[in-house]
Amino acid sequence: MTAVPWRARRTVPAAAACLLLAAAGLSGCGLVSGSPMSDAVEPGTIGRGQPLKGAELTVTSKEFTENIILGQIMGLAFKAAGATVVDKTNIQGTIGAREAVKSGTADGMYEYTGTGWITHLGHERPIADPQKQWEAVRDGDRANGLVWLPQSKLNNTYALALNAQQHKRLGVETLSDVAALSHKNPSAVTLCAEAEFSARNDGLPGMAKAYGMTIPPGNVKKMTSGVVYTQAAEGRACTFGEVYTTDGRIKAMGLHTLKDDRHFFPNYNAAPEMNAATMKKYPQIAGILGPITKALDNTVAQRLNGKVDVDGQDPHEVAKEWLIEKGFIKDGG
Repeated sequence: MTAVPWRARRTVPAAAACLLLAAAGLSGCGLVSGSPMSDAVEPGTIGRGQPLKGAELTVTSKEFTENIILGQIMGLAFKAAGATVVDKTNIQGTIGAREAVKSGTADGMYEYTGTGWITHLGHERPIADPQKQWEAVRDGDRANGLVWLPQSKLNNTYALALNAQQHKRLGVETLSDVAALSHKNPSAVTLCAEAEFSARNDGLPGMAKAYGMTIPPGNVKKMTSGVVYTQAAEGRACTFGEVYTTDGRIKAMGLHTLKDDRHFFPNYNAAPEMNAATMKKYPQIAGILGPITKALDNTVAQRLNGKVDVDGQDPHEVAKEWLIEKGFIKDGG
């Protein structure tokens, strides 16, 4: 995905975000102009009988590739099920998109469980079990007028990665292996990472503490995320790079991700976050999105994200092609 998960997941407080949006000329959080989805799509395995016929629904997303694709997937599913759909994807920041759903400006989006638990509900410690994490977010957000539908296996969290040559040379498979290497051969553990990841307790400092890693400041190279992938692939400026597990560049650049064997990083499983009033009016949405969400995992996400970020394709077309490929919808044009 386009490299902005720090902004997407951890951002300024809601009140400040609203002020920023207002300063930009918007009338409130998430209130951005949208356009109707005009695709001629028909039900496939989902939306049969067009249970949303007559409904007018608005979908939204944050501004990075993966979330835009997921927003397009949701909108196209609603469209195939008979709804008139307005596309308000690509809202800057996680707060604006969420506030759009809370306020009813939008009806739904795909959000991440770790974001819901930590950023929106204000908890400091993640829940290691993915299902329990989702249940806690679902239960905690009811009071905010939000309904979380079942989550996907798509877990867009953080990882360290290295190229194939370094992976073979060092033989590391887990972050515990990196910690052991940092004591045995400190010069072998060099890291390329974003500046914010390098400074946050839920980033490098917290990871190093949790695993007992010893990484001298001089071994950490700070750079933008796109450069991190390039440098990790080259393996000269740094051995390891901070990556996002669903990024299409991992496969495209032949990177190997290391297992977070102590479960330090939060689970960021994607799940539909819906306006409660919308779900009360159209409960059939759960049945429409359920099979689609179930089909989403990291392999799918990496492939779809790569089509946009590596191949330069349009997120809407990538989403549509995948839904048709899986048989969820049909091209009615």
